[in-house]
Amino acid sequence: MLSLLRSRQAKVALLLGTFLMLIMIMLMSVLLGVQTISLHTFWDAIMHFDGSYDHLIVTNTRVPRAVIAACVGGSLAIAGALMQALTKNPLASPSVFGINAGASLLLVLSITFLGSLLGQGMMIWVAFTGAGLAACLVFLLGSIGRDGFQPIKLTLAGSAVTAFASAITSGIMLLNKETVEEALFWLVGSVSGRDLADLLMVFPYLLIGWAMAFTLARAINIISMGDEVATGLGQRTVMVKIITIITIVLLAGGSVSVAGPIAFIGIMVPHLCRFLIGNDFRWLLPYCGVYGALLLVAADIVSRFVLLPREVPVGVATALLGVPFLVYIARRRTYE
Repeated sequence: MLSLLRSRQAKVALLLGTFLMLIMIMLMSVLLGVQTISLHTFWDAIMHFDGSYDHLIVTNTRVPRAVIAACVGGSLAIAGALMQALTKNPLASPSVFGINAGASLLLVLSITFLGSLLGQGMMIWVAFTGAGLAACLVFLLGSIGRDGFQPIKLTLAGSAVTAFASAITSGIMLLNKETVEEALFWLVGSVSGRDLADLLMVFPYLLIGWAMAFTLARAINIISMGDEVATGLGQRTVMVKIITIITIVLLAGGSVSVAGPIAFIGIMVPHLCRFLIGNDFRWLLPYCGVYGALLLVAADIVSRFVLLPREVPVGVATALLGVPFLVYIARRRTYE
């Protein structure tokens, strides 16, 4: 795919401009909602917090919500780009790895058997563990056989694990209505009701995932040429793929554990960024990080005004954008 931006200067300028736009959108996220906050109130809440209602909204609700949406959106978009490169599938996303389904299953099982013993902080670790276990199972199933690790086998294994885990999760929730009520807060996919303490639990893993992704960029460029070419150029393809899988688990698993299963960010954003700057992962991954954060923060703002005075979970808002995009990509690939 030919990119719109060819020169290094243009790519840097657009990336910086988009980052500034992200800061502005995050500020709008803090100010806008059912309760509108003025800039003066926002500044006072940050610099001279007095415990008033408006100040509590800013510090305990709006600022954590904007920061979590930015971190989760950027992480999911980077994980999606890596997943598409790993599987050579333009419709791949972190959910193909069984991450969402694994997190959901272990969380529902924990709520069913532990009940009130499972606090919000523990729910995050349970979901993160479930995401990691599911991804490990998918990788093992995708590596069985004489041919070893193959992208098509990984995709099929991910689909099988996702279907199995989703079926078990649905069965448990049908048999236990109390589980539905407790799990629904997490399963809908939202950045509302979370606080910075939730993000801080997994932020080190997200940070490591971001660093690993940017370090892998050059190697993924080489692997994208094909395994035979990469091997001929001295690339250790198996090691790079394993590290890429670990990176995807850290980014997507950490994001899902905090915000729940938010779909389509990992599919839409990489395609948008490829259209702008091409397939060079040294540029693609930073663009995905910024544009993913921008998209999820903007979607969260929109979700507040769709059904005033009630809010729509941001996962619903991203799905409304993602389904038409997914259909477009599938049709375009079909007729190319």
